[in-house]
Parts: sequence; structure tokens; C-alpha cells
Amino acid sequence: MAELSAFIDPYLKRTWGELGARASLTGASGGVQQVKAALGYPAQGLHDRLEQALSEHLASPVELSLEFDLPPAKKSLPGVRHIIAVASGKGGVGKSTTAVNLALALDREGAKVGLLDADIYGPSQGMMLGVETDRRPEIKNGNRFVPIRAHGLQAMSMSFLVTDKTPMVWRGPMVSGALQQLINQSLWQDLDYLIVDMPPGTGDIQLTLSQSVPVSGAVIVTTPQDIALLDAKKAIEMFTKVDIDVLGMIENMSVHLCPECGHTSHIFGTDGAAGLAEDYEQVVLGALPLDIDIRRAVDEGAPTVAADEEGAVAAIYRDAARHLAARLWQRSATNDAPTIQFSDD
Repeated sequence: MAELSAFIDPYLKRTWGELGARASLTGASGGVQQVKAALGYPAQGLHDRLEQALSEHLASPVELSLEFDLPPAKKSLPGVRHIIAVASGKGGVGKSTTAVNLALALDREGAKVGLLDADIYGPSQGMMLGVETDRRPEIKNGNRFVPIRAHGLQAMSMSFLVTDKTPMVWRGPMVSGALQQLINQSLWQDLDYLIVDMPPGTGDIQLTLSQSVPVSGAVIVTTPQDIALLDAKKAIEMFTKVDIDVLGMIENMSVHLCPECGHTSHIFGTDGAAGLAEDYEQVVLGALPLDIDIRRAVDEGAPTVAADEEGAVAAIYRDAARHLAARLWQRSATNDAPTIQFSDD
């Protein structure tokens, strides 16, 4: 049991005992230890790797039963446990593509997930999720939106309320009001995570979100390019000023692999996110390639994690999603004594 308590989480580099993971030895059969563990982040795709790592750690074959036990947030929206903002500071770095794939990745890992498109001026999640342009959310209780379900997600976007040709010619206060309506008048159903796809910049929408709802953490999306990193710094500083934890960074368009000859090209530079993460004592949750299939998938309304769930690129998104969820768990973990207990169940 002491050895089980001392097992080091692969993402957080802290022991399960320190993190307060609920784990137990439930028996043994034929020399195989039966272990039951409940982690504070969804990790269905990590099961086999954890089982192998535990076998090595305990020096005995292990049969692992893995569960997901997300600690509740101190404050949140009705029907939502944790709100995670995905931001970039500038446009054109693939933030919306990253947001939808992270949401799908968390869903595939075993969580209940919603996606809120907070870009009022240029909503894109309707198209990315393949929602028909004439489909509208159901209205309940007079003024409550029922999120539209797509690829397993509960989703809300301004694109569900207007046509694809309607420009939102609104001033800042109207945009902030619209965002608050989308957040507070949506009937989110028992979500573990609500992923918010933020618009570019550090203006009205960002301030409205930080001041009106309890955001559990933020993820910063950038490319390795210096111009993108400059704005990513501003995004990190903004979340720091409004007291929202940055859970990590995702480097998009990190490298291009030529499909013809296999040559690797760092078109936008190298190690940009890594350097920025070091400066701000952050972590890089994942690095995505510049891949035409990622772009094609969202244009066709079936993002990579939905279209090719077991593919190499989907694996990067799923690893990043587990990592950010683990970081969120770490923020809420205490230094209490380990809860690992022996059981004959």
C-alpha cells in the first residue's frame, strides 16, 4: 500500500498520495495485483500505460480498474463543475480548432463536456461541429437555451442564433451582454468541463468572462512565431491580472512534415512556446503539427478527434487534454494525508 501511495503521476510528477488520489488494492489472483484507482482527471486513453507503469512500480503484474473522480469547484455555473477558457491573444493561431478538439478529447477520455463559442463577432464552432446553418437551439422556460448536441458535446454559439451572413455590428456593451446571455441562459446538463473558445485579444469579452463567471483556468494557444508569442504574453498577463490560473500552453503549427518526402520544416520557428513557458513558469501541454488534415476536418464539420479518434494527431490532443485536466486537479488537491486504503472488495 505504501508503494501504491508513492506512485508518481505521469503528468504532475507528484505521488498519488500527495494528490489525494483514491486508490486501493482490491485483491490478487494468480500473482496479479488488482488495483482500483480514481483520478481527478479523465484518463481512459491512459489506462494501458498506467497499468504497465504500475506493474513496474509494484514489481508485480497489475490489473487496473480506472475511474474518474473530478473534485467540484468552489463556485461555478448551474450544471457545470469547471470552466476552462481557451485563449490566444491574437487571431490566426488555430485557437478555435484547438478548443473544439480539446473539448472532444476530454469527452473521449471520459468526461462530460460542453463548448461555448464566446466569439460573438466571428463565431465558428457551428461550422466546425457540423451543425446545420438553419438549426436553432430549443427554448425552455421562456428564455433558456438548450445547448445543441454535436459529436458528444453540448454546444452553444452565436452561430446557432443568426445566419452565416449576419454581421454582428455591435458595440462592446452589447457584445458583453450577448455573452452573458449565452453563458447564463444556457441549460448546461451536468458538465464536468465547459470549454470556452475565446475571441482574440484582451478586451471586453475577456473581462466580461473573468468578472461574471468563476473560470477555473485558462489555456493559451500560440504558434512558435515571435509575433504570436508577443500576444500570448499579453494573454498570460491578462489572466494573471484577473486572478485566473493559466493551466498551460499549446503550440500550434509547431512543425510541418512534408507528405511527399517526409522532410521536417519549422516554418514558424522552433521552441517558441517552450521558451515562453519557461519565462512564466508554465508547461507546454502539447505541440500540434501544421497538418492539412486538421484544417480539412474542421472545415468539414468533423474535427480531428471526432473524425480519427485513434489517429496520431488525435492522440496529441487527447494527451494535452489529460494534461490540462490533471493540472486543474493539482490546483485543487490538498496536502492531506493519503486516502489510499486496503480493501478486500
